[in-house]
Amino acid sequence: MTRSPNPARLTARRTVVAAVGAGGLAAALAACGDDAGDGGGSGDAGSTEVRPQEGGDDGAQLGTTGEVPEGGGKIFKDRKVVVTQPEPGEFKAFSAVCTHQGCLVSSVEDGTINCACHGSKFAIADGSVAQGPATQPLPAEDVRVDGDVLRQG
Repeated sequence: MTRSPNPARLTARRTVVAAVGAGGLAAALAACGDDAGDGGGSGDAGSTEVRPQEGGDDGAQLGTTGEVPEGGGKIFKDRKVVVTQPEPGEFKAFSAVCTHQGCLVSSVEDGTINCACHGSKFAIADGSVAQGPATQPLPAEDVRVDGDVLRQG
């Protein structure tokens, strides 16, 4: 003889699963909103400029200034940073993590840093949003020029 399950218990289980699912969704959405982190605000270009430094060997080497094309940029995926050269000899650095949902940006073309995940684009000069869905600029990164070497940190 088989007993049928108590309908009240089944409803209670569905409610718990739904509540946990909604909580997980809320946490995931909150995390997406926090991706902008310290970068918020206006994307002030003054804070993103890569400054030359005399001598010194501290900071991880990213690459060379010759690797960053004028009017474009280079993504250093292993370090999650993108360095751009909006004007000849002017270098800027930003996080390579898209502020929309945390994907790594995929290319630098036509004056923008591009994220292939959802189509967000950011200006190479200041990291500001050029096209959504992202609503926050890319945060500035601490990168400096040491001779012709780009150093992070």
